[in-house]
Amino acid sequence: MDAKLHFISGLPRSGSTLLAGILRQNPRFHAAMTGPVGALFGSMYNTMGATNETAVFLDEEMRKALLTGLFSTYYARQTDCEVIFDTNRVWCSRVPSISALFPRSKVICCVRDVGWIMDSIECLVRKNAFEPSKLFATTEERATVFSRVEALAHRDRLVGFSWSALKEAYYGPQSDRLLLVEYDILCQRPEEVLRLIYEFIEEPYFEHDFDNVEYSEENFDAQLATRGLHDVRRKVEHRPRATILPPDLFARYDNHGFWRDPKGSSAYRIVSKPPAAAAA
Repeated sequence: MDAKLHFISGLPRSGSTLLAGILRQNPRFHAAMTGPVGALFGSMYNTMGATNETAVFLDEEMRKALLTGLFSTYYARQTDCEVIFDTNRVWCSRVPSISALFPRSKVICCVRDVGWIMDSIECLVRKNAFEPSKLFATTEERATVFSRVEALAHRDRLVGFSWSALKEAYYGPQSDRLLLVEYDILCQRPEEVLRLIYEFIEEPYFEHDFDNVEYSEENFDAQLATRGLHDVRRKVEHRPRATILPPDLFARYDNHGFWRDPKGSSAYRIVSKPPAAAAA
């Protein structure tokens, strides 16, 4: 593909859709919410492995060509865009592969304290009080705030998988491809953050309108029975509030921001300082 390719990944409810809504104001850029490429990539990757007996006919160069062609095919209609951002939480678990396929690509990882991620999802669940969210697999998982949070935190579920994948990438050998952006800082200082993102991806800065950012995927959210999941408010701003989670439940997931500690990682970071005790 002719366009430059970068990735948006990280944790859920941490600003990836907001960031895409801002970036897409630039006519040179294409950005959107999580799309199908990540899942297709995983399916093709697994199909080319040892579990498929016919995979013996594929050598490494053919595997690379097939995976690269997936991006070229999906984004074939974006002929007017010079830079494409593909959004998916799975990319943090695929950094070695995408680094080999697209050596110039970067990964912008949106992050947020896990307690507030759980709080944000719980707000949506309560907002859609008459629609059982498909984020949960069973009636038992949906039963209480405690069961809902526990389900989300499991290693193969929405929050648990994303957190594990991000941690893998943060401490991995290609961590210098990552830029971690905290949600609160993006909301508080959007222009400053965007200028740093442009510098990171080595693109000339575009003057964004942070008072008129619009993005939503109503049909997608409706089929998940979680309306508002990808709605972006028009004005980028920080709106502090109290958590709706029980205090002990919120405390269980608070201060899990390993990305605030630079030791052991070469990732670039737009994050708040760690607590004094953790920094000592």
